[in-house]
Amino acid sequence: MERLPYIDEHATSVKASRATTWDALLRVTCRGGTEPLKAMNGFVVDSATPVERLALSGRHPFSIYELVFVLEEDGPGRTIVRAQTWADFPGVHGKVYRALVISSGLHKIATRLLLLGRIAATAERAGENVA
Repeated sequence: MERLPYIDEHATSVKASRATTWDALLRVTCRGGTEPLKAMNGFVVDSATPVERLALSGRHPFSIYELVFVLEEDGPGRTIVRAQTWADFPGVHGKVYRALVISSGLHKIATRLLLLGRIAATAERAGENVA
């Protein structure tokens, strides 16, 4: 896929190892696997480098988008998860859609709470069960 315009990046620190956080990332975004048909609604898995990077992509009539998760160590037993969004919004309908989703702040809320928050909570619960 051609590189899309950069939209934003959000990050959170997770109290779990990269391996545990990776498993949580897959549970939240890919329903436990990386097969294209098992990604979140509206997304397919573009690429996956275990415990490092997961790239999801998708498209619909108003936008073409990519959501990239990057995992980095943040000290012993801690991981930073970054969610990077890249997207294009072609045409008049795309501009309206961008205003509704990106400019309104809905994308920021969805990324931070629904994705990063769920990934962190899932990883931290799993990490507690290991200790």
